[in-house]
Amino acid sequence: MELRQLTALVTVAEVGSVTKAAKLLHVVQPAVTRQIRLLEEELGVPLFQRTRHGMVPTPAAEVLIMRARRALHELDAARAELRPEPGEVSGIVSVGLLESVLDILAQPLTEAVARRHPGIELRLFTGYSGHLQQWLDTGEIDLSLLYNLSDTPSLSVVPLLREQLWAVAPPDAGLCADSPVPWATVLAHPLVLPVSGHGLRALIDRARSVVPMAPRIVVQTNSMLLQKNLVLAGHGWTVLPAAGVAADVAGGRLSGAPLTAPDVERSVVLGLQHRNRLLAPVEAVASSLTRLVSDLVRSGAWPSARPAATADARPRPADG
Repeated sequence: MELRQLTALVTVAEVGSVTKAAKLLHVVQPAVTRQIRLLEEELGVPLFQRTRHGMVPTPAAEVLIMRARRALHELDAARAELRPEPGEVSGIVSVGLLESVLDILAQPLTEAVARRHPGIELRLFTGYSGHLQQWLDTGEIDLSLLYNLSDTPSLSVVPLLREQLWAVAPPDAGLCADSPVPWATVLAHPLVLPVSGHGLRALIDRARSVVPMAPRIVVQTNSMLLQKNLVLAGHGWTVLPAAGVAADVAGGRLSGAPLTAPDVERSVVLGLQHRNRLLAPVEAVASSLTRLVSDLVRSGAWPSARPAATADARPRPADG
């Protein structure tokens, strides 16, 4: 099993096409096909199903792809760390960000790391908290923001903040950040909500269960952007973390207000793999992220957020 075979496998899986993979890898199409065929012969199992929608990995391939991504990531990181400039922290760091914090964190984090540690290459991944935790467990990412999580056997957690959920409505609803909205008011409107199984949906369902009103859910989606667009189009109200709508409310595209009766908060934490020591570039990015979140909360740029009890703790090596 060779690195070029694993690279071909992962690239085809990501783009769903041998032709596209060949272009990305700067090789001819038959070379990619040959690498996949050699892997299949070595392992004795088919790795892809060819469908009208493209190349679809088989269950056996999914197992190999997960481990191949981790191996390729570790090798990329090792190459970067072995060629640092004198006195410079260098390497590749993969960071998981919740979709709801992208607007408020992605650009400032990129700027902060580029300014303090120009030798570090950031790779930003977004997803639900459950997906990010899984990627962190398997080593596909180095650190991640997660929510409502404590230490696990494989992960060390640094609490960062607690934030309220907001009711989100079209601009003409006139919701205001300094005037909390009761759940009963929200439930009186059609609702656009995350799909069942989403962590945010679990918080929403728990809160509305104490209000004696049946919700009228008109749309469920797995996309926060789609939630906001459907609200803007007049299909109903929704519920989101404050950070996910701060820019839209400030720009007048939506209106929003903290929810009350009952109040609902979620905790945002920084998840790190349990290791005897953090690699220098990972520790540098973790510190930059922690500092940035603290600054945003303290300045009020992260609406309806307050520091967690131990949010001032800096990331440190976890016990093995």
